[in-house]
Amino acid sequence: MNIVKSAAPSRDDAKHPQAITGHDADSYLFAHISDPHLSTLEGVRRRDLLNKRLLGYLSWKSHRREEHRADVLAALVRDLRHCRPQHTVITGDLTHLGLPAEFREVARWLSALGPPEQFTVIPGNHESYARSPWEETFAHWLPYLAADTPASSPDGLFPSLRIRDHIAFIGLSSARPTAPLLATGSLGKLQLQALGRILAETGERRLFRVLLIHHPPLADTLGWRKRLTDSRALRNTLEQHGVELVLHGHAHRATLGWIDTAAARAPVIGVPSASAIGHKPGRRARYNLCRVNRTASGWTLGIEARTYAPELDSFVTAGDVPV
Repeated sequence: MNIVKSAAPSRDDAKHPQAITGHDADSYLFAHISDPHLSTLEGVRRRDLLNKRLLGYLSWKSHRREEHRADVLAALVRDLRHCRPQHTVITGDLTHLGLPAEFREVARWLSALGPPEQFTVIPGNHESYARSPWEETFAHWLPYLAADTPASSPDGLFPSLRIRDHIAFIGLSSARPTAPLLATGSLGKLQLQALGRILAETGERRLFRVLLIHHPPLADTLGWRKRLTDSRALRNTLEQHGVELVLHGHAHRATLGWIDTAAARAPVIGVPSASAIGHKPGRRARYNLCRVNRTASGWTLGIEARTYAPELDSFVTAGDVPV
């Protein structure tokens, strides 16, 4: 995969994205953002922090509140509205500590962002810092989480399947409460079995299958403290049934890898936090616009990376990644 770097960003670049933003009957444009960490943690009470959340709160106070900026996220939303993707996927970590008040705050943000039919959300590890009642947390996001045919109970929510045109968006949940200083994730046997069935069904229908997961499935992306503990089992499922594209978050940087499946080689792509000002190299806010074109022989995939330019307070083209 070759990355074609753009020229230095200008104000015209910010206002006029590349031609990837057009729509036609045989193509589909969707956006991938992740890890916005958009909640403010206003009014946090001492009793809310009597568990692992205390460490997360101290991390937010010491540096995360300076890294994750509301103005950066607002610029991203403006850019999304200008580029007009037909669908947007958000691969987890919308909150900092997974508090009920944060879930309500994020629900208001999602509602202002657009209708749930145009957005697919999956949870990240920050949504599961500690166990909380379903009714006080994920229930507020249900229209953005649920499959086209919702499960009858929260336990059966994932994998979720949303079909838009010739695209199958398949959402997984790797979010699990963990011990302090750990940010691992896992899927579990039942979710992996259900994923295999969905991949087989959507493959038979010749849909372009996009897998959404918070934790990277490739073992070398992150260290053991933040890993997906059953990544090998997930890769076995993908290798057996096939997948066209895997999108993840969690790493807070742009990543690119590959999974070899029985059908073809599938790209595995991660993006930095959607709200990061970028105090560390490679960590500045970025999201991807993905164009899937249906051809006589299969599919083509074009990806345009859009990154935050502080001097413009806008998102600009960072390069094209043709597949």
